[in-house]
Amino acid sequence: MYQTLQAETTTILTKADQTVEDRLQAVCELLKARIPYYDWVGFYFKNGDKEELKLGPYAGTPTDHTIIPFGKGICGQVAVSNENFVVPDVAAQDNYIACSISVKAEIVVPLFVNGENVGQIDIDSDTPDPFTKEDERFLEFVNAQVAKIL
Repeated sequence: MYQTLQAETTTILTKADQTVEDRLQAVCELLKARIPYYDWVGFYFKNGDKEELKLGPYAGTPTDHTIIPFGKGICGQVAVSNENFVVPDVAAQDNYIACSISVKAEIVVPLFVNGENVGQIDIDSDTPDPFTKEDERFLEFVNAQVAKIL
């Protein structure tokens, strides 16, 4: 499954006739549609010089969390740690911002351009503990491809 998705993701991201935003939106929609436990897929990016993240393209239920301060929630923690963060059970996390009561698990993988953390891909799942090392490696691949067009 991931190999096919890697090829499809690369194809989407190399469509130079589309805006970066449109390509990122297409990637979000692809991942949400094709991986059954990816219930919300989105990108957050550093908001200029501010110590906060701003919501970019996403697929899933609209969220009120369009701005997330560094350090707050899972996304905000990844903005500071520069490391993947896999949360098998969001209810067990103290520093968690609930986007929806149906969310059970979350994975956030930072996106680096020239060694700088410029954003992240964020996946919410309504399935408890669904994320594997394969998901992490796949999302790292996606971000490496995204970095090439930013």
